[in-house]
Amino acid sequence: MVYTPRSARHGALLVGTVAVLGLLTACGDGTSEHGEAPATVSGTAAPATDGTTSPAPPATASSATGTGSPAAPRTTTSPGGATATTAPAATSTRCHTSELRASVGRNDPGAGQENFPVVLTNASARTCTLHGYPGAAFVGASGDQLGPDPKRSPGTPVTVTLKPGQSAWAGLTFSNPGVSGAKTATPAALLVTPPDERDQVKVVWKGGPVPVSGNSSTVRLTVFTPGAGPS
Repeated sequence: MVYTPRSARHGALLVGTVAVLGLLTACGDGTSEHGEAPATVSGTAAPATDGTTSPAPPATASSATGTGSPAAPRTTTSPGGATATTAPAATSTRCHTSELRASVGRNDPGAGQENFPVVLTNASARTCTLHGYPGAAFVGASGDQLGPDPKRSPGTPVTVTLKPGQSAWAGLTFSNPGVSGAKTATPAALLVTPPDERDQVKVVWKGGPVPVSGNSSTVRLTVFTPGAGPS
């Protein structure tokens, strides 16, 4: 047995301890060589893509709320119950000539003007619609047209919804021939064409002479509105 001095055993123990500490440092403990934590960058990484598509942009407040869409149609109701809206009429709901009865209301003169309501009434069993202006022409007893076609007065066309029995009217106006000095004729009838129709409804004319040529001889029509004319 070899005798080792106590001082030599103490030195060997110190050397072994240093060696173990060195091995632990080389294995790493999540710190850098100088004992500092790894640096990080704030923010979020974007998703990876394959280069063929781009992520859709997020929705904006204006697109989510639909601020670019047209305003909703406005609807009004006449005392008789017929309604009118600024939205165009659907083709399938349009009133056809065969479903309508025509009449001419009483004259409501004013300021040298003669004003007659041209009334169309739904005589069918279904609800239908009128949108815009009627067509019209004065004719004599032989059926020949008297004067040019009436012109349209400026206005905003509306869709009038007519339940069975309900009416809509358009104004037919012209200057009083006695005031304007226009050449006149007395029609036997007024031919009325509903909007977007080709067939006409014939109405006996009882309104007296109408201007057919000369100064201020223009006859005008307004858009249809609910009801049977001014009360």
